[in-house]
Amino acid sequence: MDYSVGQVAGFAGVTVRTLHHYDEIGLLVPSGRSHAGHRRYSDTDLDRLQQVLFYRALGFPLDEVASLLDDPDTNPREHLRRQHELLTARIHKLQEMAAAVETAMEAKKMGINLTPEEKFEVFGDHDPDQYAEEVEQRWGGTEAYREAQRRAGSYTKDDWKRINDELDAVHAHMGDLLDRGLAADSAEAMDGAEEHRRFITRHHYECSHELHGCLGEMYVSDERFTAFYEAIRPGLAVFMRDAILANAARSS
Repeated sequence: MDYSVGQVAGFAGVTVRTLHHYDEIGLLVPSGRSHAGHRRYSDTDLDRLQQVLFYRALGFPLDEVASLLDDPDTNPREHLRRQHELLTARIHKLQEMAAAVETAMEAKKMGINLTPEEKFEVFGDHDPDQYAEEVEQRWGGTEAYREAQRRAGSYTKDDWKRINDELDAVHAHMGDLLDRGLAADSAEAMDGAEEHRRFITRHHYECSHELHGCLGEMYVSDERFTAFYEAIRPGLAVFMRDAILANAARSS
């Protein structure tokens, strides 16, 4: 059997525009066309779309999905095995995060001396603690983590407003550079990345170029960070990562 683009969109829960885009970039090219030139998808195409959507749900950018699926050394069963491992790790991570939230609620260890109402007022839709579990897992035993916790506990509501406004300005500047078409390894972009690193050092902990590079990689590999930056400006997550890495290389 073969299926129309509308049918496939309905099966997969995606838009027709998304399928057109996948076709245009070569990620999912339908196997056939009708006499009128309309796209027709085979069962094999549906299998590939399933793989695409699995990887997208796991936070992989489209170019990486294409590379993975077109790797001649990897068969469909290997893709499923890899995805199962990634999903299992994601479930485990979410369970750990849920446990951390429960512990935080019980102990009232929010790290910021604000009421919940004040917290949302200050940060809007961005909860500064949403990545706390991730940060603690990666750097919980470091002096940088302990320093960040000490500083956070001393900040007032006005402090957090000022800090958040400063970070918004850094992100807006990087977004403007991206819009202007500057390369991530341009002097302006690397200077912006350096200001981002210094912002962290000023307000949270001593952020080395090496540690900053780890953060940059996380902005792309962790879909929560990616979504945060993509909401500011499409493509900003990768641009931030690349500018951070270029800046680190410049300093070495």
